Amino acid sequence: MNDDPLIDAPRDRFVPRSPELLTADASLLLLVDLQERLLGVQPRAGEIVWNSRRLLDAASALGVRTAATEQYPEKLGATVPELRERLAEAPLTKLEFSAAGCDELWAALPDAGIDRVVVCGIESHVCVSQTVLDLLAAAYRVYVPVDAAGSRFASDHETALRRLEGAGAVLTTTEAVMFEWCQSAAAPAFKRISALAKETSP
Repeated sequence: MNDDPLIDAPRDRFVPRSPELLTADASLLLLVDLQERLLGVQPRAGEIVWNSRRLLDAASALGVRTAATEQYPEKLGATVPELRERLAEAPLTKLEFSAAGCDELWAALPDAGIDRVVVCGIESHVCVSQTVLDLLAAAYRVYVPVDAAGSRFASDHETALRRLEGAGAVLTTTEAVMFEWCQSAAAPAFKRISALAKETSP
């Protein structure tokens, strides 16, 4: 037996994981208003949908809870089929810009032990920002994968991200989220997550 405690100690327990990291069991993936007409005017629509779809696939592989919202779908259309078909539950309809007003979603989270929310969608400076700011005020840890969110104009997107980071949101990327949820190459879903990471962007 080696006398060095750094060698003998369990490698994944000697230094505890940071509370800043995402975990699959404590996370919700929220897709905000990824609807047909809204995406139709997004210059980065393909990238946003692709990354949102990868997040949904990763969430499915790792048991992460998911939800989606639709803003006034009668006028703005439904969630795009590529994403909608991957949702466990139908999107929640809203008129308020912030998804934090969807009480039926948030009421169930405390009992499920969920305190981290990954928010992607459109538009960054309107519905995404108002959702994130409300969730921060409610003491959730909020993560925004910047490659899965967007606005029609780059200045709106970039300004929104600066504001959200200043308010306490964590700016991250799709791949970072997936690998934090996975945690280890020994995880049963690692090969699936690795395959998602290797996909070619549109």
